[in-house]
Amino acid sequence: MAQYDYDLFTIGAGSGGVRASRVAASHGAKVAIAEEHRVGGTCVIRGCVPKKLLVYGAHFAEDLKDARCFGWDVPDECNFDWQRLRDNVMKEVDRINSVYRETLTNHGAEIIDERAELIGPNEVKLASGRTVSAKHILIATGATPHVPDCPGHELGITSNEAFHLDAVPKRILIAGAGYIANEFAGIFHEFGAKVTLINRTDVILRQYDHQIRDRLLQISMMKGIDFRFHAEFRGIEKTENGCLNVSMTNHEDIEVDCVLFATGRVPNTGGLGLEAAGVEYDEKGAVRVDEWSKTNVPSIYAVGDVTNRMQLTPVAIREGQAFADTLFGDNPHQVDYENVPSAVFSHPPMAGVGMTESEAKETLGSVKIYQSDFRAMKNVLANRNERGLYKMICDGENGKIVGLHMIGPEAPEILQAAAIAVKAGLTKQAFDDTVALHPSMAEELVLMK
Repeated sequence: MAQYDYDLFTIGAGSGGVRASRVAASHGAKVAIAEEHRVGGTCVIRGCVPKKLLVYGAHFAEDLKDARCFGWDVPDECNFDWQRLRDNVMKEVDRINSVYRETLTNHGAEIIDERAELIGPNEVKLASGRTVSAKHILIATGATPHVPDCPGHELGITSNEAFHLDAVPKRILIAGAGYIANEFAGIFHEFGAKVTLINRTDVILRQYDHQIRDRLLQISMMKGIDFRFHAEFRGIEKTENGCLNVSMTNHEDIEVDCVLFATGRVPNTGGLGLEAAGVEYDEKGAVRVDEWSKTNVPSIYAVGDVTNRMQLTPVAIREGQAFADTLFGDNPHQVDYENVPSAVFSHPPMAGVGMTESEAKETLGSVKIYQSDFRAMKNVLANRNERGLYKMICDGENGKIVGLHMIGPEAPEILQAAAIAVKAGLTKQAFDDTVALHPSMAEELVLMK
């Protein structure tokens, strides 16, 4: 008789949990994965996938206007059906959810559609009351949107609910200045909403290079998005006409139809039973792990956003893969967190990899900066006064590229390939020696002076 019911029990079927469970099962482990919502997690169900589809939809607002300059007869007023887009996006989410479930079961992993809670180093209690045991337990419960503790906060929504709105709000206030805030600001603006973005500081997208984020701010303001800085919530009240009156510090009250909180995400560890199992966590609720994703309890591991190491879907997937290969595949390896590329799917999008200029100067001392400030060919013909900016940061001593940052059309697509060069430790000379692909926006990477 087996000592445990499973070799691996995973709590949470997001990107990291699914990858870890699938790979572990493919290595021959007996695996179960518990999920109280839907398989796929934040990214697939209520995050990057549906949001990117909304971004695609939002781009048509500008593309339809620009089309006239390219010879297409487009009506002055084009009808937009939010509900049709919303429902089509949800259909795609349903499809991917089914694919994820099929992938897990095809590899032999058991899916348990229940909430699971730790009750010991090797035991888990399910919502149905059933208790199961496992040699190893993996926590992969992700993160959840943070909601400010202000009077009337229950009147606002988060990104979780934004995908299910019955209509595009005529006036929306977005609280925050990170990825989610700027992406939804662009989306709702293009769909015709009056967008006001507030932030308690005067800096947006703090982790990005200052010139790139300043360019986004400039373009967003030019398009009509209203930014209010040094603004903290005092409260939200519902008025007699059903609107929301928002009061904040340093600014006048504003009346809107919807308040969207995009004020960060916190590890989803509430009610998980960490204390019962003796698992340590930090002041933000993030599970503490070592470089092998192991907690202080030898039988319990954690991957993804719940550890708050780097809240990116591809990183969670890498962590899940490394965990499963190490523990069950006789292939021990760790995740390399250096030079991880990231992107903001704003309007226009921005992307970056490696050090920012300020980080490089602080770390290296001697740096050389190369950049290209240009207007994309498409924008020129469309009479759109919107400039892209590419920036390369190099070690002043040896010319090694230590950072690459950009804003402009298709910036994330371009950076993905360029990030390989940064990861490989190539120099500016390697880019100079590469013949430009003309005409393209990407050729600016090898023409920077």
